Amino acid sequence: MLPPPDFSVEPAATARDLSDFTEAAMRCVDTCCGAATTVTDGTSERRAAATHPDLTALISVEFDSGEGPTSSALDSGEPVAAADLLDEERWPEYRAAALDSGIRSSVTMPFRRGDVEMTLSLYSFHPGAFAHLAHHPVVVLGEQFAQGLVRDHFYRAALAHVNQLETALDSRAVIDQASGILMHALGCGPAQAFDLLRRFSQRSNRKLSAVAEEIVRSRGHGLKRQPPSK
Repeated sequence: MLPPPDFSVEPAATARDLSDFTEAAMRCVDTCCGAATTVTDGTSERRAAATHPDLTALISVEFDSGEGPTSSALDSGEPVAAADLLDEERWPEYRAAALDSGIRSSVTMPFRRGDVEMTLSLYSFHPGAFAHLAHHPVVVLGEQFAQGLVRDHFYRAALAHVNQLETALDSRAVIDQASGILMHALGCGPAQAFDLLRRFSQRSNRKLSAVAEEIVRSRGHGLKRQPPSK
């Protein structure tokens, strides 16, 4: 079963982009009365946007029931259409919820680019509304947006990696400072100073960087001339 969609996407710019794309896709097809988009990038989070609250509820029905055109399209990698929901038998709960909202036909198109999976669903009040979408501009629009999501995914991954490196460098710097203070206070060498830091960390069940920060803040006050026993 797919994870439930998150309709309060963060950051705000991402939510706005997803909403703008969904609105543009709806306007791109004359027979369309509404649209919905879902996105995941390899994590447990699934983001979603819809042009109307009824369609938000319809997507929730799909994810709650574990069946519907969204999961079918992702499984097959091909567009999944419901030409007339009055005759549809594949997804009983989706069918009932769609008909209750006045929807008579729908099509869900998957766009997969690496870890990024996106679906675009279009809805109509009329049966057979999406019979000729194979080369429609909305398909190109979806492909372009999916490619943009890939670029955003890699950018955010690279940014997270840079932040991790910066944190590691900051930790390394403070550990080096603390080691220098220990070397001066205890008259020991670099290897012994680092070993003392490691033992302080293990004894207090704290991160090595946290112990080092405390030593730097206190400038080594309170350290004994003799290293602590093992």
